[in-house]
Amino acid sequence: MNITILAIESSCDDTSAAVIQNGLILSNIIANQSVHQEYGGVVPELASRSHQQNIVPVVEKALKQAGVSKQDITAVAFTRGPGLLGSLLVGTSFAKGFALAHQCKLIEVNHLHAHVLASFIQTPTERIAEPQFPFLSLLVSGGHTQIIIAHSYTNMEIIGTTIDDAAGEAFDKCAKVLGLPYPGGPHIDNHAQKGNPLAYSFNKPSIPDFDFSFSGLKTSVLYFLRDQIKQNPEFISQNIDDICASLQKTIIDILMQKLHAAVKHTGIREIAIGGGVAANSGLRNAIAEFGKKYGYNTYIPERKYTTDNAAMIAITAYHKYLAQDFASQDISPRARYSLQEYFGKI
Repeated sequence: MNITILAIESSCDDTSAAVIQNGLILSNIIANQSVHQEYGGVVPELASRSHQQNIVPVVEKALKQAGVSKQDITAVAFTRGPGLLGSLLVGTSFAKGFALAHQCKLIEVNHLHAHVLASFIQTPTERIAEPQFPFLSLLVSGGHTQIIIAHSYTNMEIIGTTIDDAAGEAFDKCAKVLGLPYPGGPHIDNHAQKGNPLAYSFNKPSIPDFDFSFSGLKTSVLYFLRDQIKQNPEFISQNIDDICASLQKTIIDILMQKLHAAVKHTGIREIAIGGGVAANSGLRNAIAEFGKKYGYNTYIPERKYTTDNAAMIAITAYHKYLAQDFASQDISPRARYSLQEYFGKI
């Protein structure tokens, strides 16, 4: 019998649905929400309302593109958390209702778990090399920056995390100071590709072990810009490419320094990245060069699988299905939902 799973992702402002059959992604549909751009960030109430409008047509399109019917679905998966509670509630409620109506299994997925397993996404026409267990995952997103040891598909261990801001948050907040549109990360990346990464120097924190900190970097950038603007009110507009290149290099240097330390400590030579910041061209190049320099195997998901998407929920759900790890109908979404709790380690 085919294992056919419908997956729902609604943790933030993108409504996404995907269908996976026997481990291969057949469709991955994403509806974006442009309404937040004018506010300079995601407005939770607007996000949840948009999810309510988008989820039915997105699911219908995913099923149609996959060439399967609702009756073919053997399980429905959903993002339980972490994320915006109102947004998560829409996806959770839809999945529970679908499972009841069609008498199929229900699978909860932690959003971070899915980012780690994005490197395993395969389609009928695209086959890629997959990480071998155990591997190290550098998970970098707007809300999280972590180094994770993946022992198996369903057993992971966090060895490093941010003690304050995440790398993606640093990108977005610095972009806002620079007057760049939301979301700021991609705009910094675009400018950085045209600038000199050695033009300016910003502070790098000294944090023990494999943990991260980015709040000091934001402050360093803020004070630097304040001092420069006093001398030249047009400093940002005249030097935006170099500022972005220097900022991006600093963040990537911090990430790579910790990742290198983790590799040396664990001896694990399989390296993967995941999360929204994994779409950054500078980080992608740094990971690739890191692998070439030291002889490590590196795995970089396609950009469309680094940002929020249901394909990563689907591949995670597939392996949970194989492990017979199902959820009950009394399950509820979790805005805060650590991997330690998810894997039953606390």
